[in-house]
This record gives sequence, structure tokens and C-alpha cells, in this order.
Amino acid sequence: MTTLPEIQQIEKKIEALGSTGRAEVLAYSEHEDLRFPIYKVSFGSQDPQAPVLGFVGGVHGLERIGAQVCVALMNSLAELAQWDVTLQQTLQNIRIFFIPTVNPVGIQRKTRCNPNGVDLMRNAPVEADNPQFLLGGHRFSNKLPWYRGKLGAPMQLEAQALVDTVQKEIAQSPLAITLDLHSGFGLQDRLWFPYAKTVKPYPDLHLCYALKELLDRTYPHHFYRVEPQAQNYTTHGDLWDYLYDNHSGRTQGQIYVPLCLEMGSWLWVKKNPWQIFSAEGPFNPLKGHRHKRTLRRHNTLMEFLIRALSSPQAWVGNEPHKVQQLEQKAKELWYGER
Repeated sequence: MTTLPEIQQIEKKIEALGSTGRAEVLAYSEHEDLRFPIYKVSFGSQDPQAPVLGFVGGVHGLERIGAQVCVALMNSLAELAQWDVTLQQTLQNIRIFFIPTVNPVGIQRKTRCNPNGVDLMRNAPVEADNPQFLLGGHRFSNKLPWYRGKLGAPMQLEAQALVDTVQKEIAQSPLAITLDLHSGFGLQDRLWFPYAKTVKPYPDLHLCYALKELLDRTYPHHFYRVEPQAQNYTTHGDLWDYLYDNHSGRTQGQIYVPLCLEMGSWLWVKKNPWQIFSAEGPFNPLKGHRHKRTLRRHNTLMEFLIRALSSPQAWVGNEPHKVQQLEQKAKELWYGER
């Protein structure tokens, strides 16, 4: 039976979890003779009202490094949960979940899209303001990249499994953060926040600025560029826009911050131009030492997000004057407004 190294690693870790974690299959992604499980592995509190942190990878099959980093972070957390008393205490009050391979058939076939030729990050029923032609999502043909799927059709199996799972995880949580791991843009690792559909500021802009400020103070030498995704390009059908809007439309007083880690793959190509001729070359670090460095590069970010989730008083506030100050600073930084 054909399988993926990433899924083998997940299954190996699941066997060793014991009572420290829980695993489930969200769905099976299939194409011809291929059939892969989409796993979710969870740690910590089972209280639906606990704060939640989620890590997601492998949405785009060509961006394999996203799935691999997600698996590496999961493995590190699973080991720490076995012996780190501080983390064990933290996990009594929060929940952390991982969905490392959302699009396993795409990973196996080295394609951006899912088995039906649909780009999962263009598949939600969300319409964008003035998106780039083709890149922003289209309905012309699944032979072209960035295909959204047929108008009015249900979301693809993989996209629906992700949406249903995240909605369930955050439904009653007072504070939730997700990090979706991608590659393929820029020379620098970026932390993107909503919206992808519009260049207009999104409602919780002040929270992202507060989180950025906390990251800058805590790790002043970090290498992430924190910014709105739409400052680079806008897209139809973004799953995280869809999840954010649905959640904020149904809840009051609950906070959900969807983040995207866009690893700067152009730097890998710049250092090794020949890899551009490989199918995976534009999106992944092919040199062994760069691959290993990337797998360990984001552990500090995971640690920061766990601490930020556990200590919301450090960055989450609802005092009107404070919110207004943060929003003004955010607009000055990211939108040039004064």
C-alpha cells in the first residue's frame, strides 16, 4: 500500500502517544489507487471551553515543507508532553491540535491542488475585492492552477474536513489561534493575518498588532515579517477568511486569530538556483542542511504561541481606549494612515 513518509511519521508518533495525546482520522483523501487518511492529533484539555491552538500543514501538496514542519512541531510537542512538567501543567488548561497533511494526495502527486484539481485555499465561498487574474482564484478549468471549483458546488472533501474540525475546536473557546504553514512567496518568512479577500483592515486588527508587539518584545531578533496577507495579493475562497467570518458572525466576546506562516522559499532558490528545475524546487529547501534548518527553525514560534495563548492578559484587552490606540498604531504601520 502506497503511503507518505509524513503519514508514516504521524502514525509512528500516534502509536507512542499513550495518554499524552489523542488521534483521529478526519477523512480519507482518495484518487485512483491512492487512499490516505487525514489525521488530527490533539494534546491537552478536552474542555470545549478551553483556549485552543491549532497547527495545519500540507494544504498545497507542492509546498511539502509545510507538512514536514507541522509534523516536526508535533513530534517535539509530543516528546515534551512526556516529561516537561511545565508543559504538562499548561496542557491542563489549553488544547493544542495538529493537522499536518490536509492534502495528502497532492503531496504524493506533487501538485498544488487536491485530487479533483481544486486549490483548497481558493475553495471556500468567499468573494474577494479585485483579486489578481488567475492567481486570486478562477473557475475556468482545473487544468490551470488556482482553480476554485464549480460555482455553487460543495467544498472539496479535504477543505470541508478542515473547516468542520476547526469550527468544532473553536466553537466554545474564549481564545483560539491557528497557524497554517505554507511556502512559495518571498525572500523572508512572513506571518500573515486576515484578510486575504480585501485590503481593508479586518475587525480584530488591534489583536494582531498587540500579538506582533508581544513577539517583538519577547524575541527582538526574530526573523518574521508580520503583515496583512492582502498587502501582497488578494484571493477568492480563502478558508481562513471563511472560518473567521463564520465564527465572528455566530459568537460574541470570543477571539479567533487565524495566522499563516508563509516560508520565504525564494531564498532557497536564490541560494540554489538549479532547484528551480525540480518540481518541488520553487517551494521547498532541497539541500539537506537547509531542510534540517527549516524543520527546527520554527520551534520558538510554537513556544511563543503556546505562551501567548496561556497568558492572554499580556496582549488581549477590551478597554476601548486601549483597543483604539492599538488599532491606530496598526493602521499607521500597515496602511500608512495617520
